[in-house]
Amino acid sequence: MVPEHSDGTSGETAALALKILVAGGFGVGKTTLVGAVSEIRPLRTEELLSEAGRSVDDTGGVDRKATTTVAMDFGRITIRSGLSLYLFGTPGQDRFWFLWDELSQGALGAVVLADTRRLEDCFPAVDYFEHRRIPFVVAVNCFTDARTYGAHEVSRALDLDRGTPVVLCDARDRDSGKEVLVRLVEYAGRMHTARLLDSVG
Repeated sequence: MVPEHSDGTSGETAALALKILVAGGFGVGKTTLVGAVSEIRPLRTEELLSEAGRSVDDTGGVDRKATTTVAMDFGRITIRSGLSLYLFGTPGQDRFWFLWDELSQGALGAVVLADTRRLEDCFPAVDYFEHRRIPFVVAVNCFTDARTYGAHEVSRALDLDRGTPVVLCDARDRDSGKEVLVRLVEYAGRMHTARLLDSVG
């Protein structure tokens, strides 16, 4: 959590900025989601896919993908007055996972984007956040050529911990992406409150 300090002369309380990660497999729509919801021009670290990279990046199902994130995407969105979210899109390939530990420092929670055509690609992200007890929601990016599954079916397929939210979304649509982020903030808030009460109880 990043407090945005005021100058103290207006009497207003300091605004609060919360750090959110956007994770998931290669080509699932992380950069698209960050770009769709960000109210600033998003910072992107994309590079063209090369022939050398094709031997290690599984492009099955995303044959038309021409670029890949090599460090992170960054965007910002204001949820309401005094509350902003800083969005950090993580790289999807295994060889960039060393960046995840740095990016997850101080994060309130995470969105794990999933593609039902390649659901197994989000297993590593789910495991990562479960093992580190970082609250997350699974957002199923509804591609037009993908079969539609209900939230309960996806939850069972991913063997999620009970209560972990699963929402359907369109990563290209600002309102849809914003709804995902609102659900995450609400869920993470409940989880952090419950853990705080447990620690003092």
